[in-house]
Amino acid sequence: MHIVFLSNEYPLWAPGGIGSFLQTFGRSLVQNGHFVTVLGVGKKDTCEYLEDEGIEILRLPENKTKLPDFMVASFRLNRELRRIHKENPVDILESPEGGMAFISKNHRAKKVIRLHGGHHFFAEAEKRGINWRKGILEKRSFQKADGFIAVSQYVKNHTEKYLSYHKQPLEVIHHPLDTATQIPEVAIEENHILFAGTVCEKKGIRQLIEAFKILREKYPSKILDIYGRDWFYPNGDSYIEMLKNTYDASYFGNVVFHSTIPRDQLNVRYAEAAFCVFPSHMETQGLVTLEAMLMRKPVIFSKYGPGPETIEHGKTGLLCDVYDPNDIASKMLWMIENPEKGKKLGANARKEAKMKYDKNSILELNLNFYNQLISRG
Repeated sequence: MHIVFLSNEYPLWAPGGIGSFLQTFGRSLVQNGHFVTVLGVGKKDTCEYLEDEGIEILRLPENKTKLPDFMVASFRLNRELRRIHKENPVDILESPEGGMAFISKNHRAKKVIRLHGGHHFFAEAEKRGINWRKGILEKRSFQKADGFIAVSQYVKNHTEKYLSYHKQPLEVIHHPLDTATQIPEVAIEENHILFAGTVCEKKGIRQLIEAFKILREKYPSKILDIYGRDWFYPNGDSYIEMLKNTYDASYFGNVVFHSTIPRDQLNVRYAEAAFCVFPSHMETQGLVTLEAMLMRKPVIFSKYGPGPETIEHGKTGLLCDVYDPNDIASKMLWMIENPEKGKKLGANARKEAKMKYDKNSILELNLNFYNQLISRG
């Protein structure tokens, strides 16, 4: 089977949750004898051709013409898909929510949209209206899909408030994890608390900073390590700088912004941390939560959205009210003051991650869905 993924994210280009998913899932497909191509638009003047453990990666040039980006991207993507299909017929063409908007209806591959969280989905989390153009494009994309895969029950249910699945096949299939990944043999640094993810409003960073200040009133030696890229406003302003201009310096005592690091290094940081906290306001599933659970870390996650699907409160982790810094602080204090119970949460979390998100089981579910679409003719 030949699967082409449309995405501008991939760890060899830039970090991102979709890219991490594509790498894990794509490598698993290749290891089982399938062909995988990742096709996206880059930031350079020429095409980039890369390879990652059998995955063929093609990044098209940035638009330098005077024509609109969507017009140029549409032409180049469809042209490249025709070339790829001629060389090795494509069975499945997959994209996130808006990715099919400009793909030709005449392409013979079955078109799959995987719900990672599109424009409609995140507009609510960011408390902004639907951009009319992006909204129209997402609806147009959904009309072209032959099937849909949701990474959680929550993203499935939430998305259908705004968009129709047009009675096409739909399956909930979680993110895969490479459960063979070994836990790094490092000493746990009891003073270190870890967050990973984009440093932006919807990831709950503001409330986490406020909660950590509350925590340090009782435990001043604790350190909050934040791993992830800064987010920038449309005018170019930094979100981190906005926070530092909003709060006085006392809020940032022992708060360390590390930017992004490669996955293998992040696994080491997970393993070293006392526990992890991810107070995101809106997630489709929460990949960093799963990664930390696999590293046997006790995790604090959101009681909203997909949180209850991911963590059983008090058994495989803790759930908190991500909008309430006092509640986030209370859950962190519990972790600090109940270390043995926290270790039990971490052990249970690893068992849950290995059982529920193993890449081989997830691969089989995806292949069954792909074959179901292909057999429909």
